[in-house]
Amino acid sequence: MMNTRPDSMKRINTKELADAFIAEQIAEVRAQVGDKKVLLALSGGVDSSVVAALLIKAIGKQLVCVHVNHGLMRKGESEQVIEVFRDQLDANLIYVDATDRFLDLLAGVDEPERKRKIIGGEFIKVFDEEASKLEGISFLAQGTIYPDILESDGVKAHHNVGGLPEDMQFELVEPVRLLYKDEVRMVGRALGLPASMVDRQPFPGPGLGVRCLGAITRDRLHALREADAILREEFDKAELTSKVWQFFTVIPDFRSTGVRDGKRAYDWPVIIRAVNTVDAMSVTVPEIDWAILKKITDRILSEVKGVCRVLYDLSPKPSATIEWE
Repeated sequence: MMNTRPDSMKRINTKELADAFIAEQIAEVRAQVGDKKVLLALSGGVDSSVVAALLIKAIGKQLVCVHVNHGLMRKGESEQVIEVFRDQLDANLIYVDATDRFLDLLAGVDEPERKRKIIGGEFIKVFDEEASKLEGISFLAQGTIYPDILESDGVKAHHNVGGLPEDMQFELVEPVRLLYKDEVRMVGRALGLPASMVDRQPFPGPGLGVRCLGAITRDRLHALREADAILREEFDKAELTSKVWQFFTVIPDFRSTGVRDGKRAYDWPVIIRAVNTVDAMSVTVPEIDWAILKKITDRILSEVKGVCRVLYDLSPKPSATIEWE
């Protein structure tokens, strides 16, 4: 399997080129797979979603998609995976709601790296358990893209949580391995995937686990998910989604004094983080119109239980990082 992008390969920047790429990959996948089955961990991110849509077009029900909901997804993400792939594309999709399993393991864990290892390790176990239930799987599909090859010598760390079982003896199917992210998005559009999925922002493997700072609690996680949904909805309305590279909310593990219903309350602050960048090595903070920030603040304070403050993070990278944990 070629892992070096040919100099003659054209950049996929038109629908015509994307359609030609799709037709070429369909033929290659059919030749590689034959009548065998292919397994794919479908996170709902750009890369795995495009691979899933492409393979469904190529081999239909021979593809088995496994979507693991670890309880740390953004609002509506798992539901969108089910709607798009099972309901619209008639995919052979296995949905695993492992929310309780993950959150029980994370209870009381406040060290960021330990949280990441728990989430990544448990995902591998869940995926391995689901794979072991299946028969006749000969291939493992992955959303490897060209930067993954350049940065990791061809070894794909699955973007959902950071790894897949090392002992899976499957031949790899990686149809977008020679594409850059913008080309993957173009192919996704040509395949008919919704813009909300194709243009999805970068999202850390541990999901909201690194934005619910410190030890994760279910009530604070719920507040974080609702605040994040409000932020995304208002950025969409203000037509900022395509202009700001990444934006999200964070809730730290401490409370501050507030007032609710005329009485003193101790509730959480919500921190809004928005950044622009070219390469993610350095970022700047966009100047968001005050009226937009005020509307977001008003909605979060009135609609999200347990929150008494909304803050805007003005820190560039360096010295801050994009994520808080």
